[in-house]
Amino acid sequence: MQKLEQLKKLYPQNLELRKNWYSPVAEAYNKVRPGYPQAIIKTAVAIAKLSSDSRILELGCGPGNATISFAQLGFSMVCLEPSPVACQFARQNCAAYPNIEIQQTTFEEWKLAPGKFNAVLAATSFHWMNPETAYTKTADALEDGGALILLWNMTPQPNYEVYQTLHQVYKIYAPSSGRYEDITTQEKIVKSFGEKALASGKFKDLVSDHIICQVTYSVDDYLLLLGTLSPYLKLEASIQNALFAGLREKINELYGGSIEITYISAFQVMRKV
Repeated sequence: MQKLEQLKKLYPQNLELRKNWYSPVAEAYNKVRPGYPQAIIKTAVAIAKLSSDSRILELGCGPGNATISFAQLGFSMVCLEPSPVACQFARQNCAAYPNIEIQQTTFEEWKLAPGKFNAVLAATSFHWMNPETAYTKTADALEDGGALILLWNMTPQPNYEVYQTLHQVYKIYAPSSGRYEDITTQEKIVKSFGEKALASGKFKDLVSDHIICQVTYSVDDYLLLLGTLSPYLKLEASIQNALFAGLREKINELYGGSIEITYISAFQVMRKV
């Protein structure tokens, strides 16, 4: 739980600030943030026992990284996203799917439609919700026995030897941004999210699994990716620029201008009590 509290400190608690937190990097988010593996999505859908006519409420859809995969399976969705720029990308990306509705709003401000949805989906977003109200409002939006589906793409990491080399740059420009999460740590973080949902008393019968993903990025795309992560969004522009210039130099010099990253992609499915 201590780790979960540390993660929460990375995100702005002010509702108005959160609405535009990702707006400056929405284009980069749309371009370089990884989607969710089909194996993860199809397994989660099967466990949630959803059919093609199921209705899904998505919380914090961003530019639609997970939305598109669910839309392709034929679901009707209402997707909430507070960032106006991310909403524009989500609407563009989902334009071919008439059953997808993108609403620019926070979950906190969204007008509840009680019992209307077969599932609530949150893809690397539920930790942004106010825990004092999020679990109750999620449960209220679900039909009896409806499913909460949490998807997680954890923080992308180079292998530890590469990290140690790049950390020399972090120590110069942004020491607090250079933390490292190995796979075991990411597994523990994901587990803590599921435990917190069960502890709310609103959900039961948690089923969880994950796969380990590897992706190779060019140095340009890797730095774009880092720029979409909250620890880097919190940096002053001059510090971020100096850090990224140093990372670019190291990656070009030592790794031929590209870098392989690893992360956990996970699902958690549970039932409304």
